[in-house]
Amino acid sequence: MINLIWAMDENRLIGDKSRLPWHYPTDLKHFNSLTRGKTVLMGHETYMSLKGYYKTKPLPYEKIYVANLEKYDYPDAELVSDAIKFLKEFKDELWVIGGKIIYELSLPYADNLYITYILNKHEGNIYFKPFSLEDFRLTEKRVEPSLIFTKYERK
Repeated sequence: MINLIWAMDENRLIGDKSRLPWHYPTDLKHFNSLTRGKTVLMGHETYMSLKGYYKTKPLPYEKIYVANLEKYDYPDAELVSDAIKFLKEFKDELWVIGGKIIYELSLPYADNLYITYILNKHEGNIYFKPFSLEDFRLTEKRVEPSLIFTKYERK
């Protein structure tokens, strides 16, 4: 089962120079409650960004896969050089946690989308491309100040 999880503002902004362009503790708590201790897939830039946040602490995931076309030795993660092949063949639960390119590659294989809608505009330079929810149905929705937490399941 492939799960994608991300937050975006009303312009589909998801990042600013490999960092989050906002700080919503409720969103971070939501993200961590779903991904902590799980198997995750991310791109190289997301991995480096998370390492910047965690500094000397280990990342809070059971197993980490990092998609990167270049050879790179990750001390706590496994390199994935062909993300499409990996996604097609992966059979267990997987959480895709960023960034933009990995989300775009993963979207056709996703079983569930966990999208946090940020109800404010923010500044940044990384946007999620337009996409359709036509193949998904909304199964969960929770509204909080400035945020809407949703879950979409593939039909």
